[in-house]
Amino acid sequence: MTNVFDEPDGATPLDPDEREGLRLPHVTTRGELNELEQANVQQGLLWLSRRRRRDVLSEEFIRELHRRLFGEVWRWAGEFRQTERNIGVDPTMIAVELRILLGDARYWTEHETYAPLEAAARFHHRLVSIHPFPNGNGRHARIAADALLKECFAHRPIDWSAGHDLLDTNERRNAYIQALREADRGNHAPLLAFVDT
Repeated sequence: MTNVFDEPDGATPLDPDEREGLRLPHVTTRGELNELEQANVQQGLLWLSRRRRRDVLSEEFIRELHRRLFGEVWRWAGEFRQTERNIGVDPTMIAVELRILLGDARYWTEHETYAPLEAAARFHHRLVSIHPFPNGNGRHARIAADALLKECFAHRPIDWSAGHDLLDTNERRNAYIQALREADRGNHAPLLAFVDT
């Protein structure tokens, strides 16, 4: 059994203060944490499906979505991270970079700059690159990209997992992480191929 705070490859570890934000102190293994987070994510998806159509390209929505997805597990859900990471922008720049991304995405949708899947893939990559929250950024960004597809393009969601669990090390997760790393280098082709499968 893995310790509750052992992270899979490609995940960012929490600092001690962030670990204190766990609402459920009885959780001792990574498997238990994953199950609780997944149950909370399902509640968040239910909220998302029931909410009236509103602007998904706002900081308010981005923060509320994270809170709905992880707020039953983490006290800091929906709050921007305050610490440096090996990925992501400086914590003091999160709000600024997020506003730039949201403005760019609004432009893409209004001017049909990219096809829907490419817009969603680029949005997802940039949101993950900003890494606004202490944890859950990948899941949050995938769901936010799907919300963008639905509300701005009336497009079906992306099949991110293709039948695999992206929380566990497997071929699909490895391809996803590699595609994000290539996008970090400016090569979006692997990520575009990934979302189009």
